[in-house]
Amino acid sequence: MELGLHIADFTWDGGVPELGGRLADTARHAEASGISRITVMDHYWQLGGALGPPENAMLEAYTTLGFLAAHTERVLLHTLVTGAVHHRPGVLAKQISTLDTLSGGRAGLGIGAAWYEAEARGLGLPFPPVAERFDRLEETLRICLGMWSGEEGAFEGEHHRLERMLGNPRGLSDPRPYLMIGGMGEKRTLRLVARYADACNLFGGPEVPHKLDVLRRHCEDVGRDPEEVERTATISLDAGSGRDDLVERLLELRGAGITVTYVFGQGFPDPRTVVDLLAAALPEVADS
Repeated sequence: MELGLHIADFTWDGGVPELGGRLADTARHAEASGISRITVMDHYWQLGGALGPPENAMLEAYTTLGFLAAHTERVLLHTLVTGAVHHRPGVLAKQISTLDTLSGGRAGLGIGAAWYEAEARGLGLPFPPVAERFDRLEETLRICLGMWSGEEGAFEGEHHRLERMLGNPRGLSDPRPYLMIGGMGEKRTLRLVARYADACNLFGGPEVPHKLDVLRRHCEDVGRDPEEVERTATISLDAGSGRDDLVERLLELRGAGITVTYVFGQGFPDPRTVVDLLAAALPEVADS
């Protein structure tokens, strides 16, 4: 199993004046500790609950990923995950290919249908009904894949119309940037994974085996080998979490078929503490 550091909480010691330095230092520490991926949320407000109120610090995702690219050398970088309806698809494809080019082929796109209505309404972002959000997600997937493959023709969808899907450079990843779809929905999300994506992302928990079975059936329905889809999950740690508990949770996910787990901390005043927990657990869960 690989481990990824998901950075979802920026409420750290030193506050906003020290945020940039702490983020760069944490990313370098994670890479040196064997963490293979670093991700951030594509949100503008904090999510509430254990992560803190909407008023807490939240960095814009793609500016942050560019910053992280400049302070790392090997880790894969992407969002976990972008809300498709908040971005113009052609521009989003260009953002990812630009990040991929400048990072030396280390960029990906994590994407989903979006869910945070209060954030969207608060900032004047589109938030159509759920069925339309999924329709727009699928069109975004088709546009991104088309632009990354070098298509330059028009795209005529129900919600998006592009006269020319030109995007150069297309990035350095071979054959294209990594594509993950996040979410647990059995009817549309996992079907879209089977049809378009390199990876799924699930919330780590007891439903994982069932969700992977559903994904497997969707792959079979579209004639795809389920083993082509990377199976990833996300879990959280709080300030009371210890190494043994983390190892137990990771081994349970590995036994269910998860091959990559993204871990985020909530309530840690020093983000390096989360990295140290992951580094301590990694030898126990890495594939031999």
